Amino acid sequence: MTPPRLPAWVALGGAVFVGVLTAVQARINGQLGTRLDNGLVAAVISFGSGLILLIVLSAVLPSGRRGAAKLASGVRESTIPWWMLAGGAAGALTVATQGLAVGIIGVSLFTVGVVAGQTVCGLVLDRVGYGPAGVVAVTVPRLIGGALALVAVGLSLVGDSIGGVPLWMVVLPFVAGVGIAWQQATNGRLRQRVGTPLTATLVNFIGGTAILTVAALVDVGMVGWPATAPTEAWLYTGGPIGVLYIFLSAALVPYTGVLLFGLAAVVGQLVTSVVLDAVWPALGSPGLVQEVAMVAVALVSVIVAAAPWRRWRT
Repeated sequence: MTPPRLPAWVALGGAVFVGVLTAVQARINGQLGTRLDNGLVAAVISFGSGLILLIVLSAVLPSGRRGAAKLASGVRESTIPWWMLAGGAAGALTVATQGLAVGIIGVSLFTVGVVAGQTVCGLVLDRVGYGPAGVVAVTVPRLIGGALALVAVGLSLVGDSIGGVPLWMVVLPFVAGVGIAWQQATNGRLRQRVGTPLTATLVNFIGGTAILTVAALVDVGMVGWPATAPTEAWLYTGGPIGVLYIFLSAALVPYTGVLLFGLAAVVGQLVTSVVLDAVWPALGSPGLVQEVAMVAVALVSVIVAAAPWRRWRT
């Protein structure tokens, strides 16, 4: 059944809020990874705590129980293909990247790498009709908006802000961004099949937790367990924050398309990243001038992409 339409400003505002939550979660998980000196263990803690919360919500809420029943029926009858259940792999990569890199490169550099991946992948996914909204026309303004998002990424690389930072820490966020765009589209399609974002999010966290647990066990087998665990409660809130933003992503993508959702989320990510890096800088964080320029260009990219100029199509 087709869901009732949301006003465009509500859907876009929700996408911006998803970006805010993504940046906050990145900084929390990055700090937890730094304190534990093990980004994969930090990722397991984040995803595992989110999974526990989702299991409780799915058992308590009627929509969760109905969604779980539809999921089980769909898998049993092969009406839900295996690839719709694979969104957790991208979530695992994202959270692992947060734990491994953000404590070193800062939220802004992490975010702009993710922006590049989301922009490129979101444009392709909309063009081929992979997202829950089907084929979304790639208009000239949307192309310009995507290009401006890449310009914002380029601005972050000006100067010596990443000097001394390992190359893989810069490349990995781009790969995570590609995964995030695919994850949002996949979870949105799964949400249509099961009727609720809650179940789509639960599937994401089950798969992600399983993948991260195996990776962390292999890593711990080689380097040993973290010597100490931090006691500050806020360091363990990354999981619940991830539950909220993945739930919102699955709920909102059908109303916006993959690319436009990603661009709006970029605004929230970049603005929040500037604030976080200003008050809590990391070793590889860009300077304030670069960060402000990045945010300004990203804001323009979203305005251009969202403008209702429908005459030009590719």
